Amino acid sequence: MNKTIRRASVFVLLLVLALLGRATWVQYYDGQALADDKNNRRNAIETYAEPLGNIIVAGDSVTGSARTKGGDLAYKRTYKDGRLYAAVTGYASQAYAPTQLEGIYQDLLNGTDNRLKTVMDTVTGKRADPGNVVTTIDPDVQRAAYRALGRNKGAAVAIDPKSGKILAVVSTPSYDPTTLTDANTAGAAWKRLNADSDKPLTNRALRQPLPPGSTFKLVVAAAALEDGLYKNVDEHTHSPDPYTLPGTTRVLANENKSAPCENASIRVALRYSCNNVFGKMAVDLGQDKVRAMAEKFGFNDDKQDVPVRAYASVYPSDMDKAQTALSGIGQFDVTATPLQMAMVSAVMANDGKLVSPHMVSQITDSGGDVLKNYDDDTDSEEIVSSSTAEQLRSAMETVVKDGTGTNALIDGATVGGKTGTAQHGENNSKTPYAWFTSYGKSDSSGKEVAVAVMVEQSDAARSEVSGNGLAAPVARAMMRAALN
Repeated sequence: MNKTIRRASVFVLLLVLALLGRATWVQYYDGQALADDKNNRRNAIETYAEPLGNIIVAGDSVTGSARTKGGDLAYKRTYKDGRLYAAVTGYASQAYAPTQLEGIYQDLLNGTDNRLKTVMDTVTGKRADPGNVVTTIDPDVQRAAYRALGRNKGAAVAIDPKSGKILAVVSTPSYDPTTLTDANTAGAAWKRLNADSDKPLTNRALRQPLPPGSTFKLVVAAAALEDGLYKNVDEHTHSPDPYTLPGTTRVLANENKSAPCENASIRVALRYSCNNVFGKMAVDLGQDKVRAMAEKFGFNDDKQDVPVRAYASVYPSDMDKAQTALSGIGQFDVTATPLQMAMVSAVMANDGKLVSPHMVSQITDSGGDVLKNYDDDTDSEEIVSSSTAEQLRSAMETVVKDGTGTNALIDGATVGGKTGTAQHGENNSKTPYAWFTSYGKSDSSGKEVAVAVMVEQSDAARSEVSGNGLAAPVARAMMRAALN
């Protein structure tokens, strides 16, 4: 063999080795990344080759799958009462990434979760039959919240305080997830929903923290009782009326000018929602003590999973005394989700203990065998003493019986609550947010529920916007449904 042929042969051999090496690299190192690439059409084809597993509410599937007409995606997701449950299910779309429970349990619902595989599936490489997600949602409470919120922009959450089960998660205005499931029609729906100024795709119950207004006074009162600043809810406080914010000439006014707020006890101050009392109380405690109590309730937690990741409710840092006073009435930079404020009432109802809130009870395989039981996997933490919880329950009951929360009264049940009207916009130039957080206990069965409602926008005149007027009736409807 002459030198030229030998060199050419070596060169060709090196090229072949390089190609083999590259093929090996792609197959064994880049293969998974390519397989997982969102632009890989094969993933969508495989996902929608068979019906998906279902999300279940009270034994009934609120999701389904339908055969498509033409194309390479054999099935698409469908929803029963889609608008009612959108804040729970989210959507599974042929065109967009799944959200809410559809996103969290995507692998379970499409059969790729390894826990679903049988020995035969492992041998043959066949995709397993999909599993199901069993929620804690109570359809009666969910429907009551949705109907009571009506055309208002707002949100509501209900929790069983003893078990941590989330009984309702509602956000309005809602949307029909079915409009986003088909790749051929999802684009137009996506554009329309994102252009809507009411932001129907936003889960206001879990993912839109807003100033909680006077509902936050419960946290400040808890901090004062736990710290020993005041011995009980009936001890007179040191609260001048009017109260001038420290370092300023600005007076912290009360909505009810004739209310007996000067040196009012915590009970009276909650009943009349006295700003001077809780603004002064926050300053007397200091922001660090208020923040510590807020964080025990769940504020500033950016990993609050239920299992959907909720946005963090915030109690701020580095405030001056005037800002600390405003934080004491749920203003300045304090924000909260309805989930967070429902947790506050749940603590009061459960003798000071918080059971981790969750809206999935179990995940199962296609045959109904339980893969994980979340009801058995909940933590309980003491947030305040049973004495503090009992006293604040008593004061919250006064709010509903004789104070600003009378629209939450329910025959045959003990109800305690706190109203809130949070300022919105520069110098309160926009319509305020209406809040109500409460708990209810059936006098006959002993069943309990904690709820929080936020009405962001309504058709009511500005002068008629209040926690009692807009939010308390929604809470009442939810509690009545839960306690029946």
